[in-house]
Amino acid sequence: MDKIAIFCGASSGFNPVYTQKAKEMGQLLSQKNISIVFGGGKVGMMGAIADEMLALKAEVIGIIPHFLRHEEVEHDRVEQMLVSQTMSERKVRISKMVDGYIAMPGGFGTLDEVLEVLTLGQLHIEQKPIGFLNTNGFFDALIQQFDHMVKEGFLKQENRDMVLIDEDPEQLLIKMENYTAPKVSKMIDTVASVKPNE
Repeated sequence: MDKIAIFCGASSGFNPVYTQKAKEMGQLLSQKNISIVFGGGKVGMMGAIADEMLALKAEVIGIIPHFLRHEEVEHDRVEQMLVSQTMSERKVRISKMVDGYIAMPGGFGTLDEVLEVLTLGQLHIEQKPIGFLNTNGFFDALIQQFDHMVKEGFLKQENRDMVLIDEDPEQLLIKMENYTAPKVSKMIDTVASVKPNE
């Protein structure tokens, strides 16, 4: 993996462990010469991982919608800052650039982004690893919901298994590096031929 998309909050949360783990992830990615593509913000979890990687001279690429470009939000030290017209355009551009995705703690925006890429994986439009950095058990309830969806017949186990989860950044990256996408079924052959921007 050369580039990984980071989905995370524009807030740091109440517990400092979230910021600390974001920094640890930034350090690990820097050591492995893996670049990040992120939402372009300087605040919260986004700012924490970007700042850490910039301090270590790693590549950081931001993609920010034009309506969020103001002093309180846009990271002014990220040299590679791309501007999209919409949130949807940003997702497509991120998808074209990265080899995998990591979700760290965040809010509605984080869930929106990571659930969309899980859906792309389920439809076999993409075959990229999708990791959840489960700091402080943040995603436990969501994982429990995924398991409930399997139990009730709304989600196949093979698609549930696309969710790679670990509280340790290094272990999470190992899982992502060893990931094998589920095989495409005949039912979605036609859907799989449709690209994310079509």
